[in-house]
Amino acid sequence: MKLSSIFAKTIFDQRRSFLGWSLGLGVLVIVMAAMWPSVRDMPGLDNFVRNYPAALRKLFNLKTFRTGTGYFNTELFSLMIPALFLVFGIGHGARLIAGEEEDRTLDVLLSTGCSRRRVMVEKAAAFVVVVFGLGLVLVAVTLGMAWVLGMGMTVGDVVRGGLAMVALGVEFGLVAFAVSAARGRRGVAIAVSTALAIAGYVLYVLGQLIHGVERWRGISPFVQALDHGPIGPSWSVGPAVMIGCGLLAFAISVPLFERRDIGN
Repeated sequence: MKLSSIFAKTIFDQRRSFLGWSLGLGVLVIVMAAMWPSVRDMPGLDNFVRNYPAALRKLFNLKTFRTGTGYFNTELFSLMIPALFLVFGIGHGARLIAGEEEDRTLDVLLSTGCSRRRVMVEKAAAFVVVVFGLGLVLVAVTLGMAWVLGMGMTVGDVVRGGLAMVALGVEFGLVAFAVSAARGRRGVAIAVSTALAIAGYVLYVLGQLIHGVERWRGISPFVQALDHGPIGPSWSVGPAVMIGCGLLAFAISVPLFERRDIGN
């Protein structure tokens, strides 16, 4: 792998991590999907759902829990898979610049004549490609299990759900990438982006439960990703907005990285 190909080398360096995450994600989807026939045929399930508070039924899309789409939205796409993509995106995004800087390899890379702007652009592009790759794994395994179990989900429905998860990972991962480039500390980048993700999810939840907060919940990325699905029949501009916000954070960090003293 040529050192001058920063984009290719960044993807190459993440191959083992990507394979491990893909395997774990695939196993999670397979195990949860295998439980769906038992849940679908569970006696008294409708009464159980009706006894839930109305806000929680709306928050977790429990009204359609018996369907394959509703089951996946509730059990996987409302919390577990968003959390996985957030951890993957934030962890990888924070490491791309700050990790190399802390390992004392970033100055070696820059000494080859690569501009700081080029390093950032190619590393960010490689990061986005890897997150989209994980999204493809999610879509492929979900579609496979839906077909095997007759869960009634279309390709378009699942692609929309996968795109929402990718957008979450890309947005907060690029925020972590931007902070790590501006500050040079992986821990700071992880802390800032994680705090923003938690705040966004809390706003998303409170907007469902507290009337006074409802008007503010639209600014939460989780509303853009999870409302009305995310596996569902209608397309949304939410993923594009989320990825755009991540790219904006990245763009702001480029001149900061170009002016910063490496290692200080």
